[in-house]
Amino acid sequence: MPDQDQNTANRLQPHAAAAIVDVFVYVVVLNLFVEYLPQVLSETFTLSLLTAVLLKVVLEVVVAAKNRVKARFRQASTPTGKVVAAVMLWVVLFASKFLVLEVVALVFGDRVSLGGFFSVTALILALLVSRAAVRRLLQSPRQPADRTAEVAPRPPDGP
Repeated sequence: MPDQDQNTANRLQPHAAAAIVDVFVYVVVLNLFVEYLPQVLSETFTLSLLTAVLLKVVLEVVVAAKNRVKARFRQASTPTGKVVAAVMLWVVLFASKFLVLEVVALVFGDRVSLGGFFSVTALILALLVSRAAVRRLLQSPRQPADRTAEVAPRPPDGP
C-alpha cells in the first residue's frame, strides 16, 4: 500500500507545481490589468492573489467543459451534430465570461471588479496565453536517450 501512495504522490506533484505556477502567472497578469485598465480593480494584493486562485479554479472548469464539447464536435458524424456541437462550443466560450464575472462578484463583492465582458475577455485570453508561454518556457527540453555518451569526447587517460 505505501508504494501505491508514493506513486499517487509522484503523479500529483507535477500537477500541483503547474497549478502553483499558473496562480503566480495569473497574479502577475491580473495585477498588470489592475494597473493599466481602470475598470479592473482589486483593493489589495491579497485579494488579487485570492482572485487568481478563484480564476484558476473557474478557468479549469471552463477548459474542461470546452474540451468535452470539442470532443463531442469531433465525434459528431452528421452535419446537424457538428452544428449543434459548434453552437454548444460558442455558448460555453461566450457564457464563461459571464460566469467569471458573476463568480468574482459573488465571492468578492465590490472589492474586486474585472470590468465588463470585453475587459474580462481580454483578461482571460491574456491569462491563458501567458500560462501557455510560461509552461512552454519551463518545459524541459527533450533529449535523446543516452546519446550524450556517444557524442561527448572521452577525456584522455592520464599523462
